[in-house]
Amino acid sequence: MSRRTAGVTVAVTALVLAGCAQPRTEPDLSSVHDQDVAFESCDGYAVTSADATAFAADPTFECARVTVPLDYDDPDGRTVQIALLKAPARGERIGSLLLNPGGPGGPGMSMAAAGATTLADSRVTEHFDLIGFDPRGVGASTPAIDCFTDAENDAGEAYTTVLTGSRTLTEDDSRRLVERCAERSGGDDVLSAVGTRDAARDMDILREVLGDEKLSYLGQSYGTRLGAVYAEMFPQNVRAMVLDGAIDPAQSTADRRVDQFTGFQRSFDEMAASCAASPDCPLGPDPSRAVERFQDIVRPLVENPIVTESGRRLDFDAAYGAVVAGLYDSTVWPVIIRGIAEVTAGQGDTLLKILDVFGGRDEDGTHPNFSEALYAVNCMDEDRNTPEEEVELKRRIQEIAPFTDAGLGPEGARDPCEFWPAEPTLGIPYAQDVEGVPDTLTISITGDPSTPYEGGVNLADTLGGTLLPVDGEQHTVAISGANACVNDIVADYLVELATPEAGTRCTL
Repeated sequence: MSRRTAGVTVAVTALVLAGCAQPRTEPDLSSVHDQDVAFESCDGYAVTSADATAFAADPTFECARVTVPLDYDDPDGRTVQIALLKAPARGERIGSLLLNPGGPGGPGMSMAAAGATTLADSRVTEHFDLIGFDPRGVGASTPAIDCFTDAENDAGEAYTTVLTGSRTLTEDDSRRLVERCAERSGGDDVLSAVGTRDAARDMDILREVLGDEKLSYLGQSYGTRLGAVYAEMFPQNVRAMVLDGAIDPAQSTADRRVDQFTGFQRSFDEMAASCAASPDCPLGPDPSRAVERFQDIVRPLVENPIVTESGRRLDFDAAYGAVVAGLYDSTVWPVIIRGIAEVTAGQGDTLLKILDVFGGRDEDGTHPNFSEALYAVNCMDEDRNTPEEEVELKRRIQEIAPFTDAGLGPEGARDPCEFWPAEPTLGIPYAQDVEGVPDTLTISITGDPSTPYEGGVNLADTLGGTLLPVDGEQHTVAISGANACVNDIVADYLVELATPEAGTRCTL
């Protein structure tokens, strides 16, 4: 047989086999879509005392759990319970407004409870039930991602990335990290099922069981990724989307990290410049030397952490992490400066308090699973690096954001997702060439340190939606209700589906 004849034979055989192949049968999810939601008192839903207080603050709040498959290809297998909090509409109801606070790993139940207060006088809460849901793996939803004890969190041993700061990961460290997360969370199949595409399918179940023909949604930060993926997967089911503090859907994980830390360094420099006018600024009177001064203050904590009266430790990573947490909002900058000044006096309480507030730590030492869920979702979403690529990425971050640098070099960086039990399922770029999505509203703040402004420009362009630029120095704004310009535009859009005229912008 000639080479050509053999090739033709193989090709014909392949066509015959393809023609004989049975089409893939979609799993039957009718029982999932048809379930009733039994709302009840929110007693027993909170996972922190702060949430318990917030959930009890308004007698109209109701909570529920919705059952979805752990694996959508196996709807008769293990299940997930998605926890919801509803703040009912105060007036004539249009429908539900699903909320996601970002992270990934942020709990939506507490976002709805907070939004009922911050938007108490808004037409949004007049016409929509605020529905905050803890995404799969997060907060009160079960099973929840769990990798560390509270004691390990307090001791600074609960880290899942070494791209910044002083810590390193070996191959054995990375493997053990994944193993302990699987053991504490319910198995490899749980870790394999917490990606954004699974969460987007959950959202479509929530939309239907809540009785909404179309989805109205407000997502901030990572929540913009979740919203964009939902729009890609279910464009026909979208009514309205507010996407606040956007992640660029076309940007690689490495480039996004570099851009993000470029933004944090810019915010650090802005903070240092505002501090320099004060005679007692701990970063000194010359903003160009502020990073050097910061390093002089915090690098000694690598070897000699501060131990507070309560016995908690403030090492380099905790101090640097507190500064990053505070950089999300310029109104917190004076608190960061006070905390840095305290470090020069051998005290660490203020910076630890910033970490506690940002991470949701209870006064009794209970930690929510925010950072663990963030780690898990990112492992199922984002590009993986070889050890060499991770070292190079850390080198780039130290170069463009030197305030993150502990002075130990980039060696020892390693991708903590290296031994994750499943490959990422998001696919980057995502939400490309989406058709049939109605006009969306993307809000992007010019001085956002975490999700840089251009990411919002690109997301709005990708979805063919409207961009609302906001001049200011913070990360996200819509749910806070703190800016009248943004409030009015968001309400007009969600209630009346009216987008602002071209050239409209707000100022914080």
